[in-house]
Formats: sequence, structure tokens, C-alpha cells
Amino acid sequence: MTAPGPSVDFYEAVGGGETFRTLVAAFYRGVAVDPVLRPLYPEEDLGPAEERFRLFLQQYWGGPRTYSEQRGHPRLRMRHAPFRVGIPERDAWLRCMRNAMDEVALAPEYDAAMWEYFVRAADFMVNHLEDLQQGRAPQL
Repeated sequence: MTAPGPSVDFYEAVGGGETFRTLVAAFYRGVAVDPVLRPLYPEEDLGPAEERFRLFLQQYWGGPRTYSEQRGHPRLRMRHAPFRVGIPERDAWLRCMRNAMDEVALAPEYDAAMWEYFVRAADFMVNHLEDLQQGRAPQL
């Protein structure tokens, strides 16, 4: 069986916009109190970052293309380049996302597909050379 991937079917199967709203809200509740992640968000109000992330995830997983219509190509590495993203930041991000995913409690096959994507994306965002050279594994 092929693991589910980004498609309209995936987006609808996990509950559509409401699931992504819940997931991202739970994630940002964690970010708001995380001593490693919170300093990476220059905005006092996390609301705009939360909306951008929700729109991105909805589009990636087969939902509305609002993110691209409003912001163009995601350019994830470029948009994150101004911030030091090392292993501690990646691990904190993954912890917050795992907690958010556990709160949403998707069916196992959808949880696994999303989690695999989040781990790959978090690894891809690491831009601090020392951490990249050490190749440290995530500490969840």
C-alpha cells in the first residue's frame, strides 16, 4: 500500500480546513511558550505566522491554493534563512509539532505521512553549519 501524500483526497480525508486550523493552533500554542522557538518569531503576535503556516499546510496537503495566491512560491529555505536553525531549533520545532499532531489524533496512516513530511522539512530547514557538520539526530 502506498502511503498517502499531498492530494485533495488527503486533505479531505483528514478533515479539511478545520483539521489544519486545529493542528496549527495547537502548534503555535507550543511555540508561544517554547524558550528555543519563541525568540525566532519576531512578531509579538503569532497570529500572522500561524495563518501563513496554516495556509501553506492546507495547500501542500491538497487544499485551497490561497498561500500561493497571497505569497507566491513557498521558498521555505529562503524565508527561513535569516534565522539560525540548528539542531536545537529543529528538535524544539518537531516536539511542538508532535504534540500538536497528537492533539489532532489523525488515523495512523495519515499521521505517519504527515509526520514523515514534517521530519524531512525540519531537517531541510537546518541552516547552521556547525549543526549540519555534526549531523546530530533529532532529540524528541
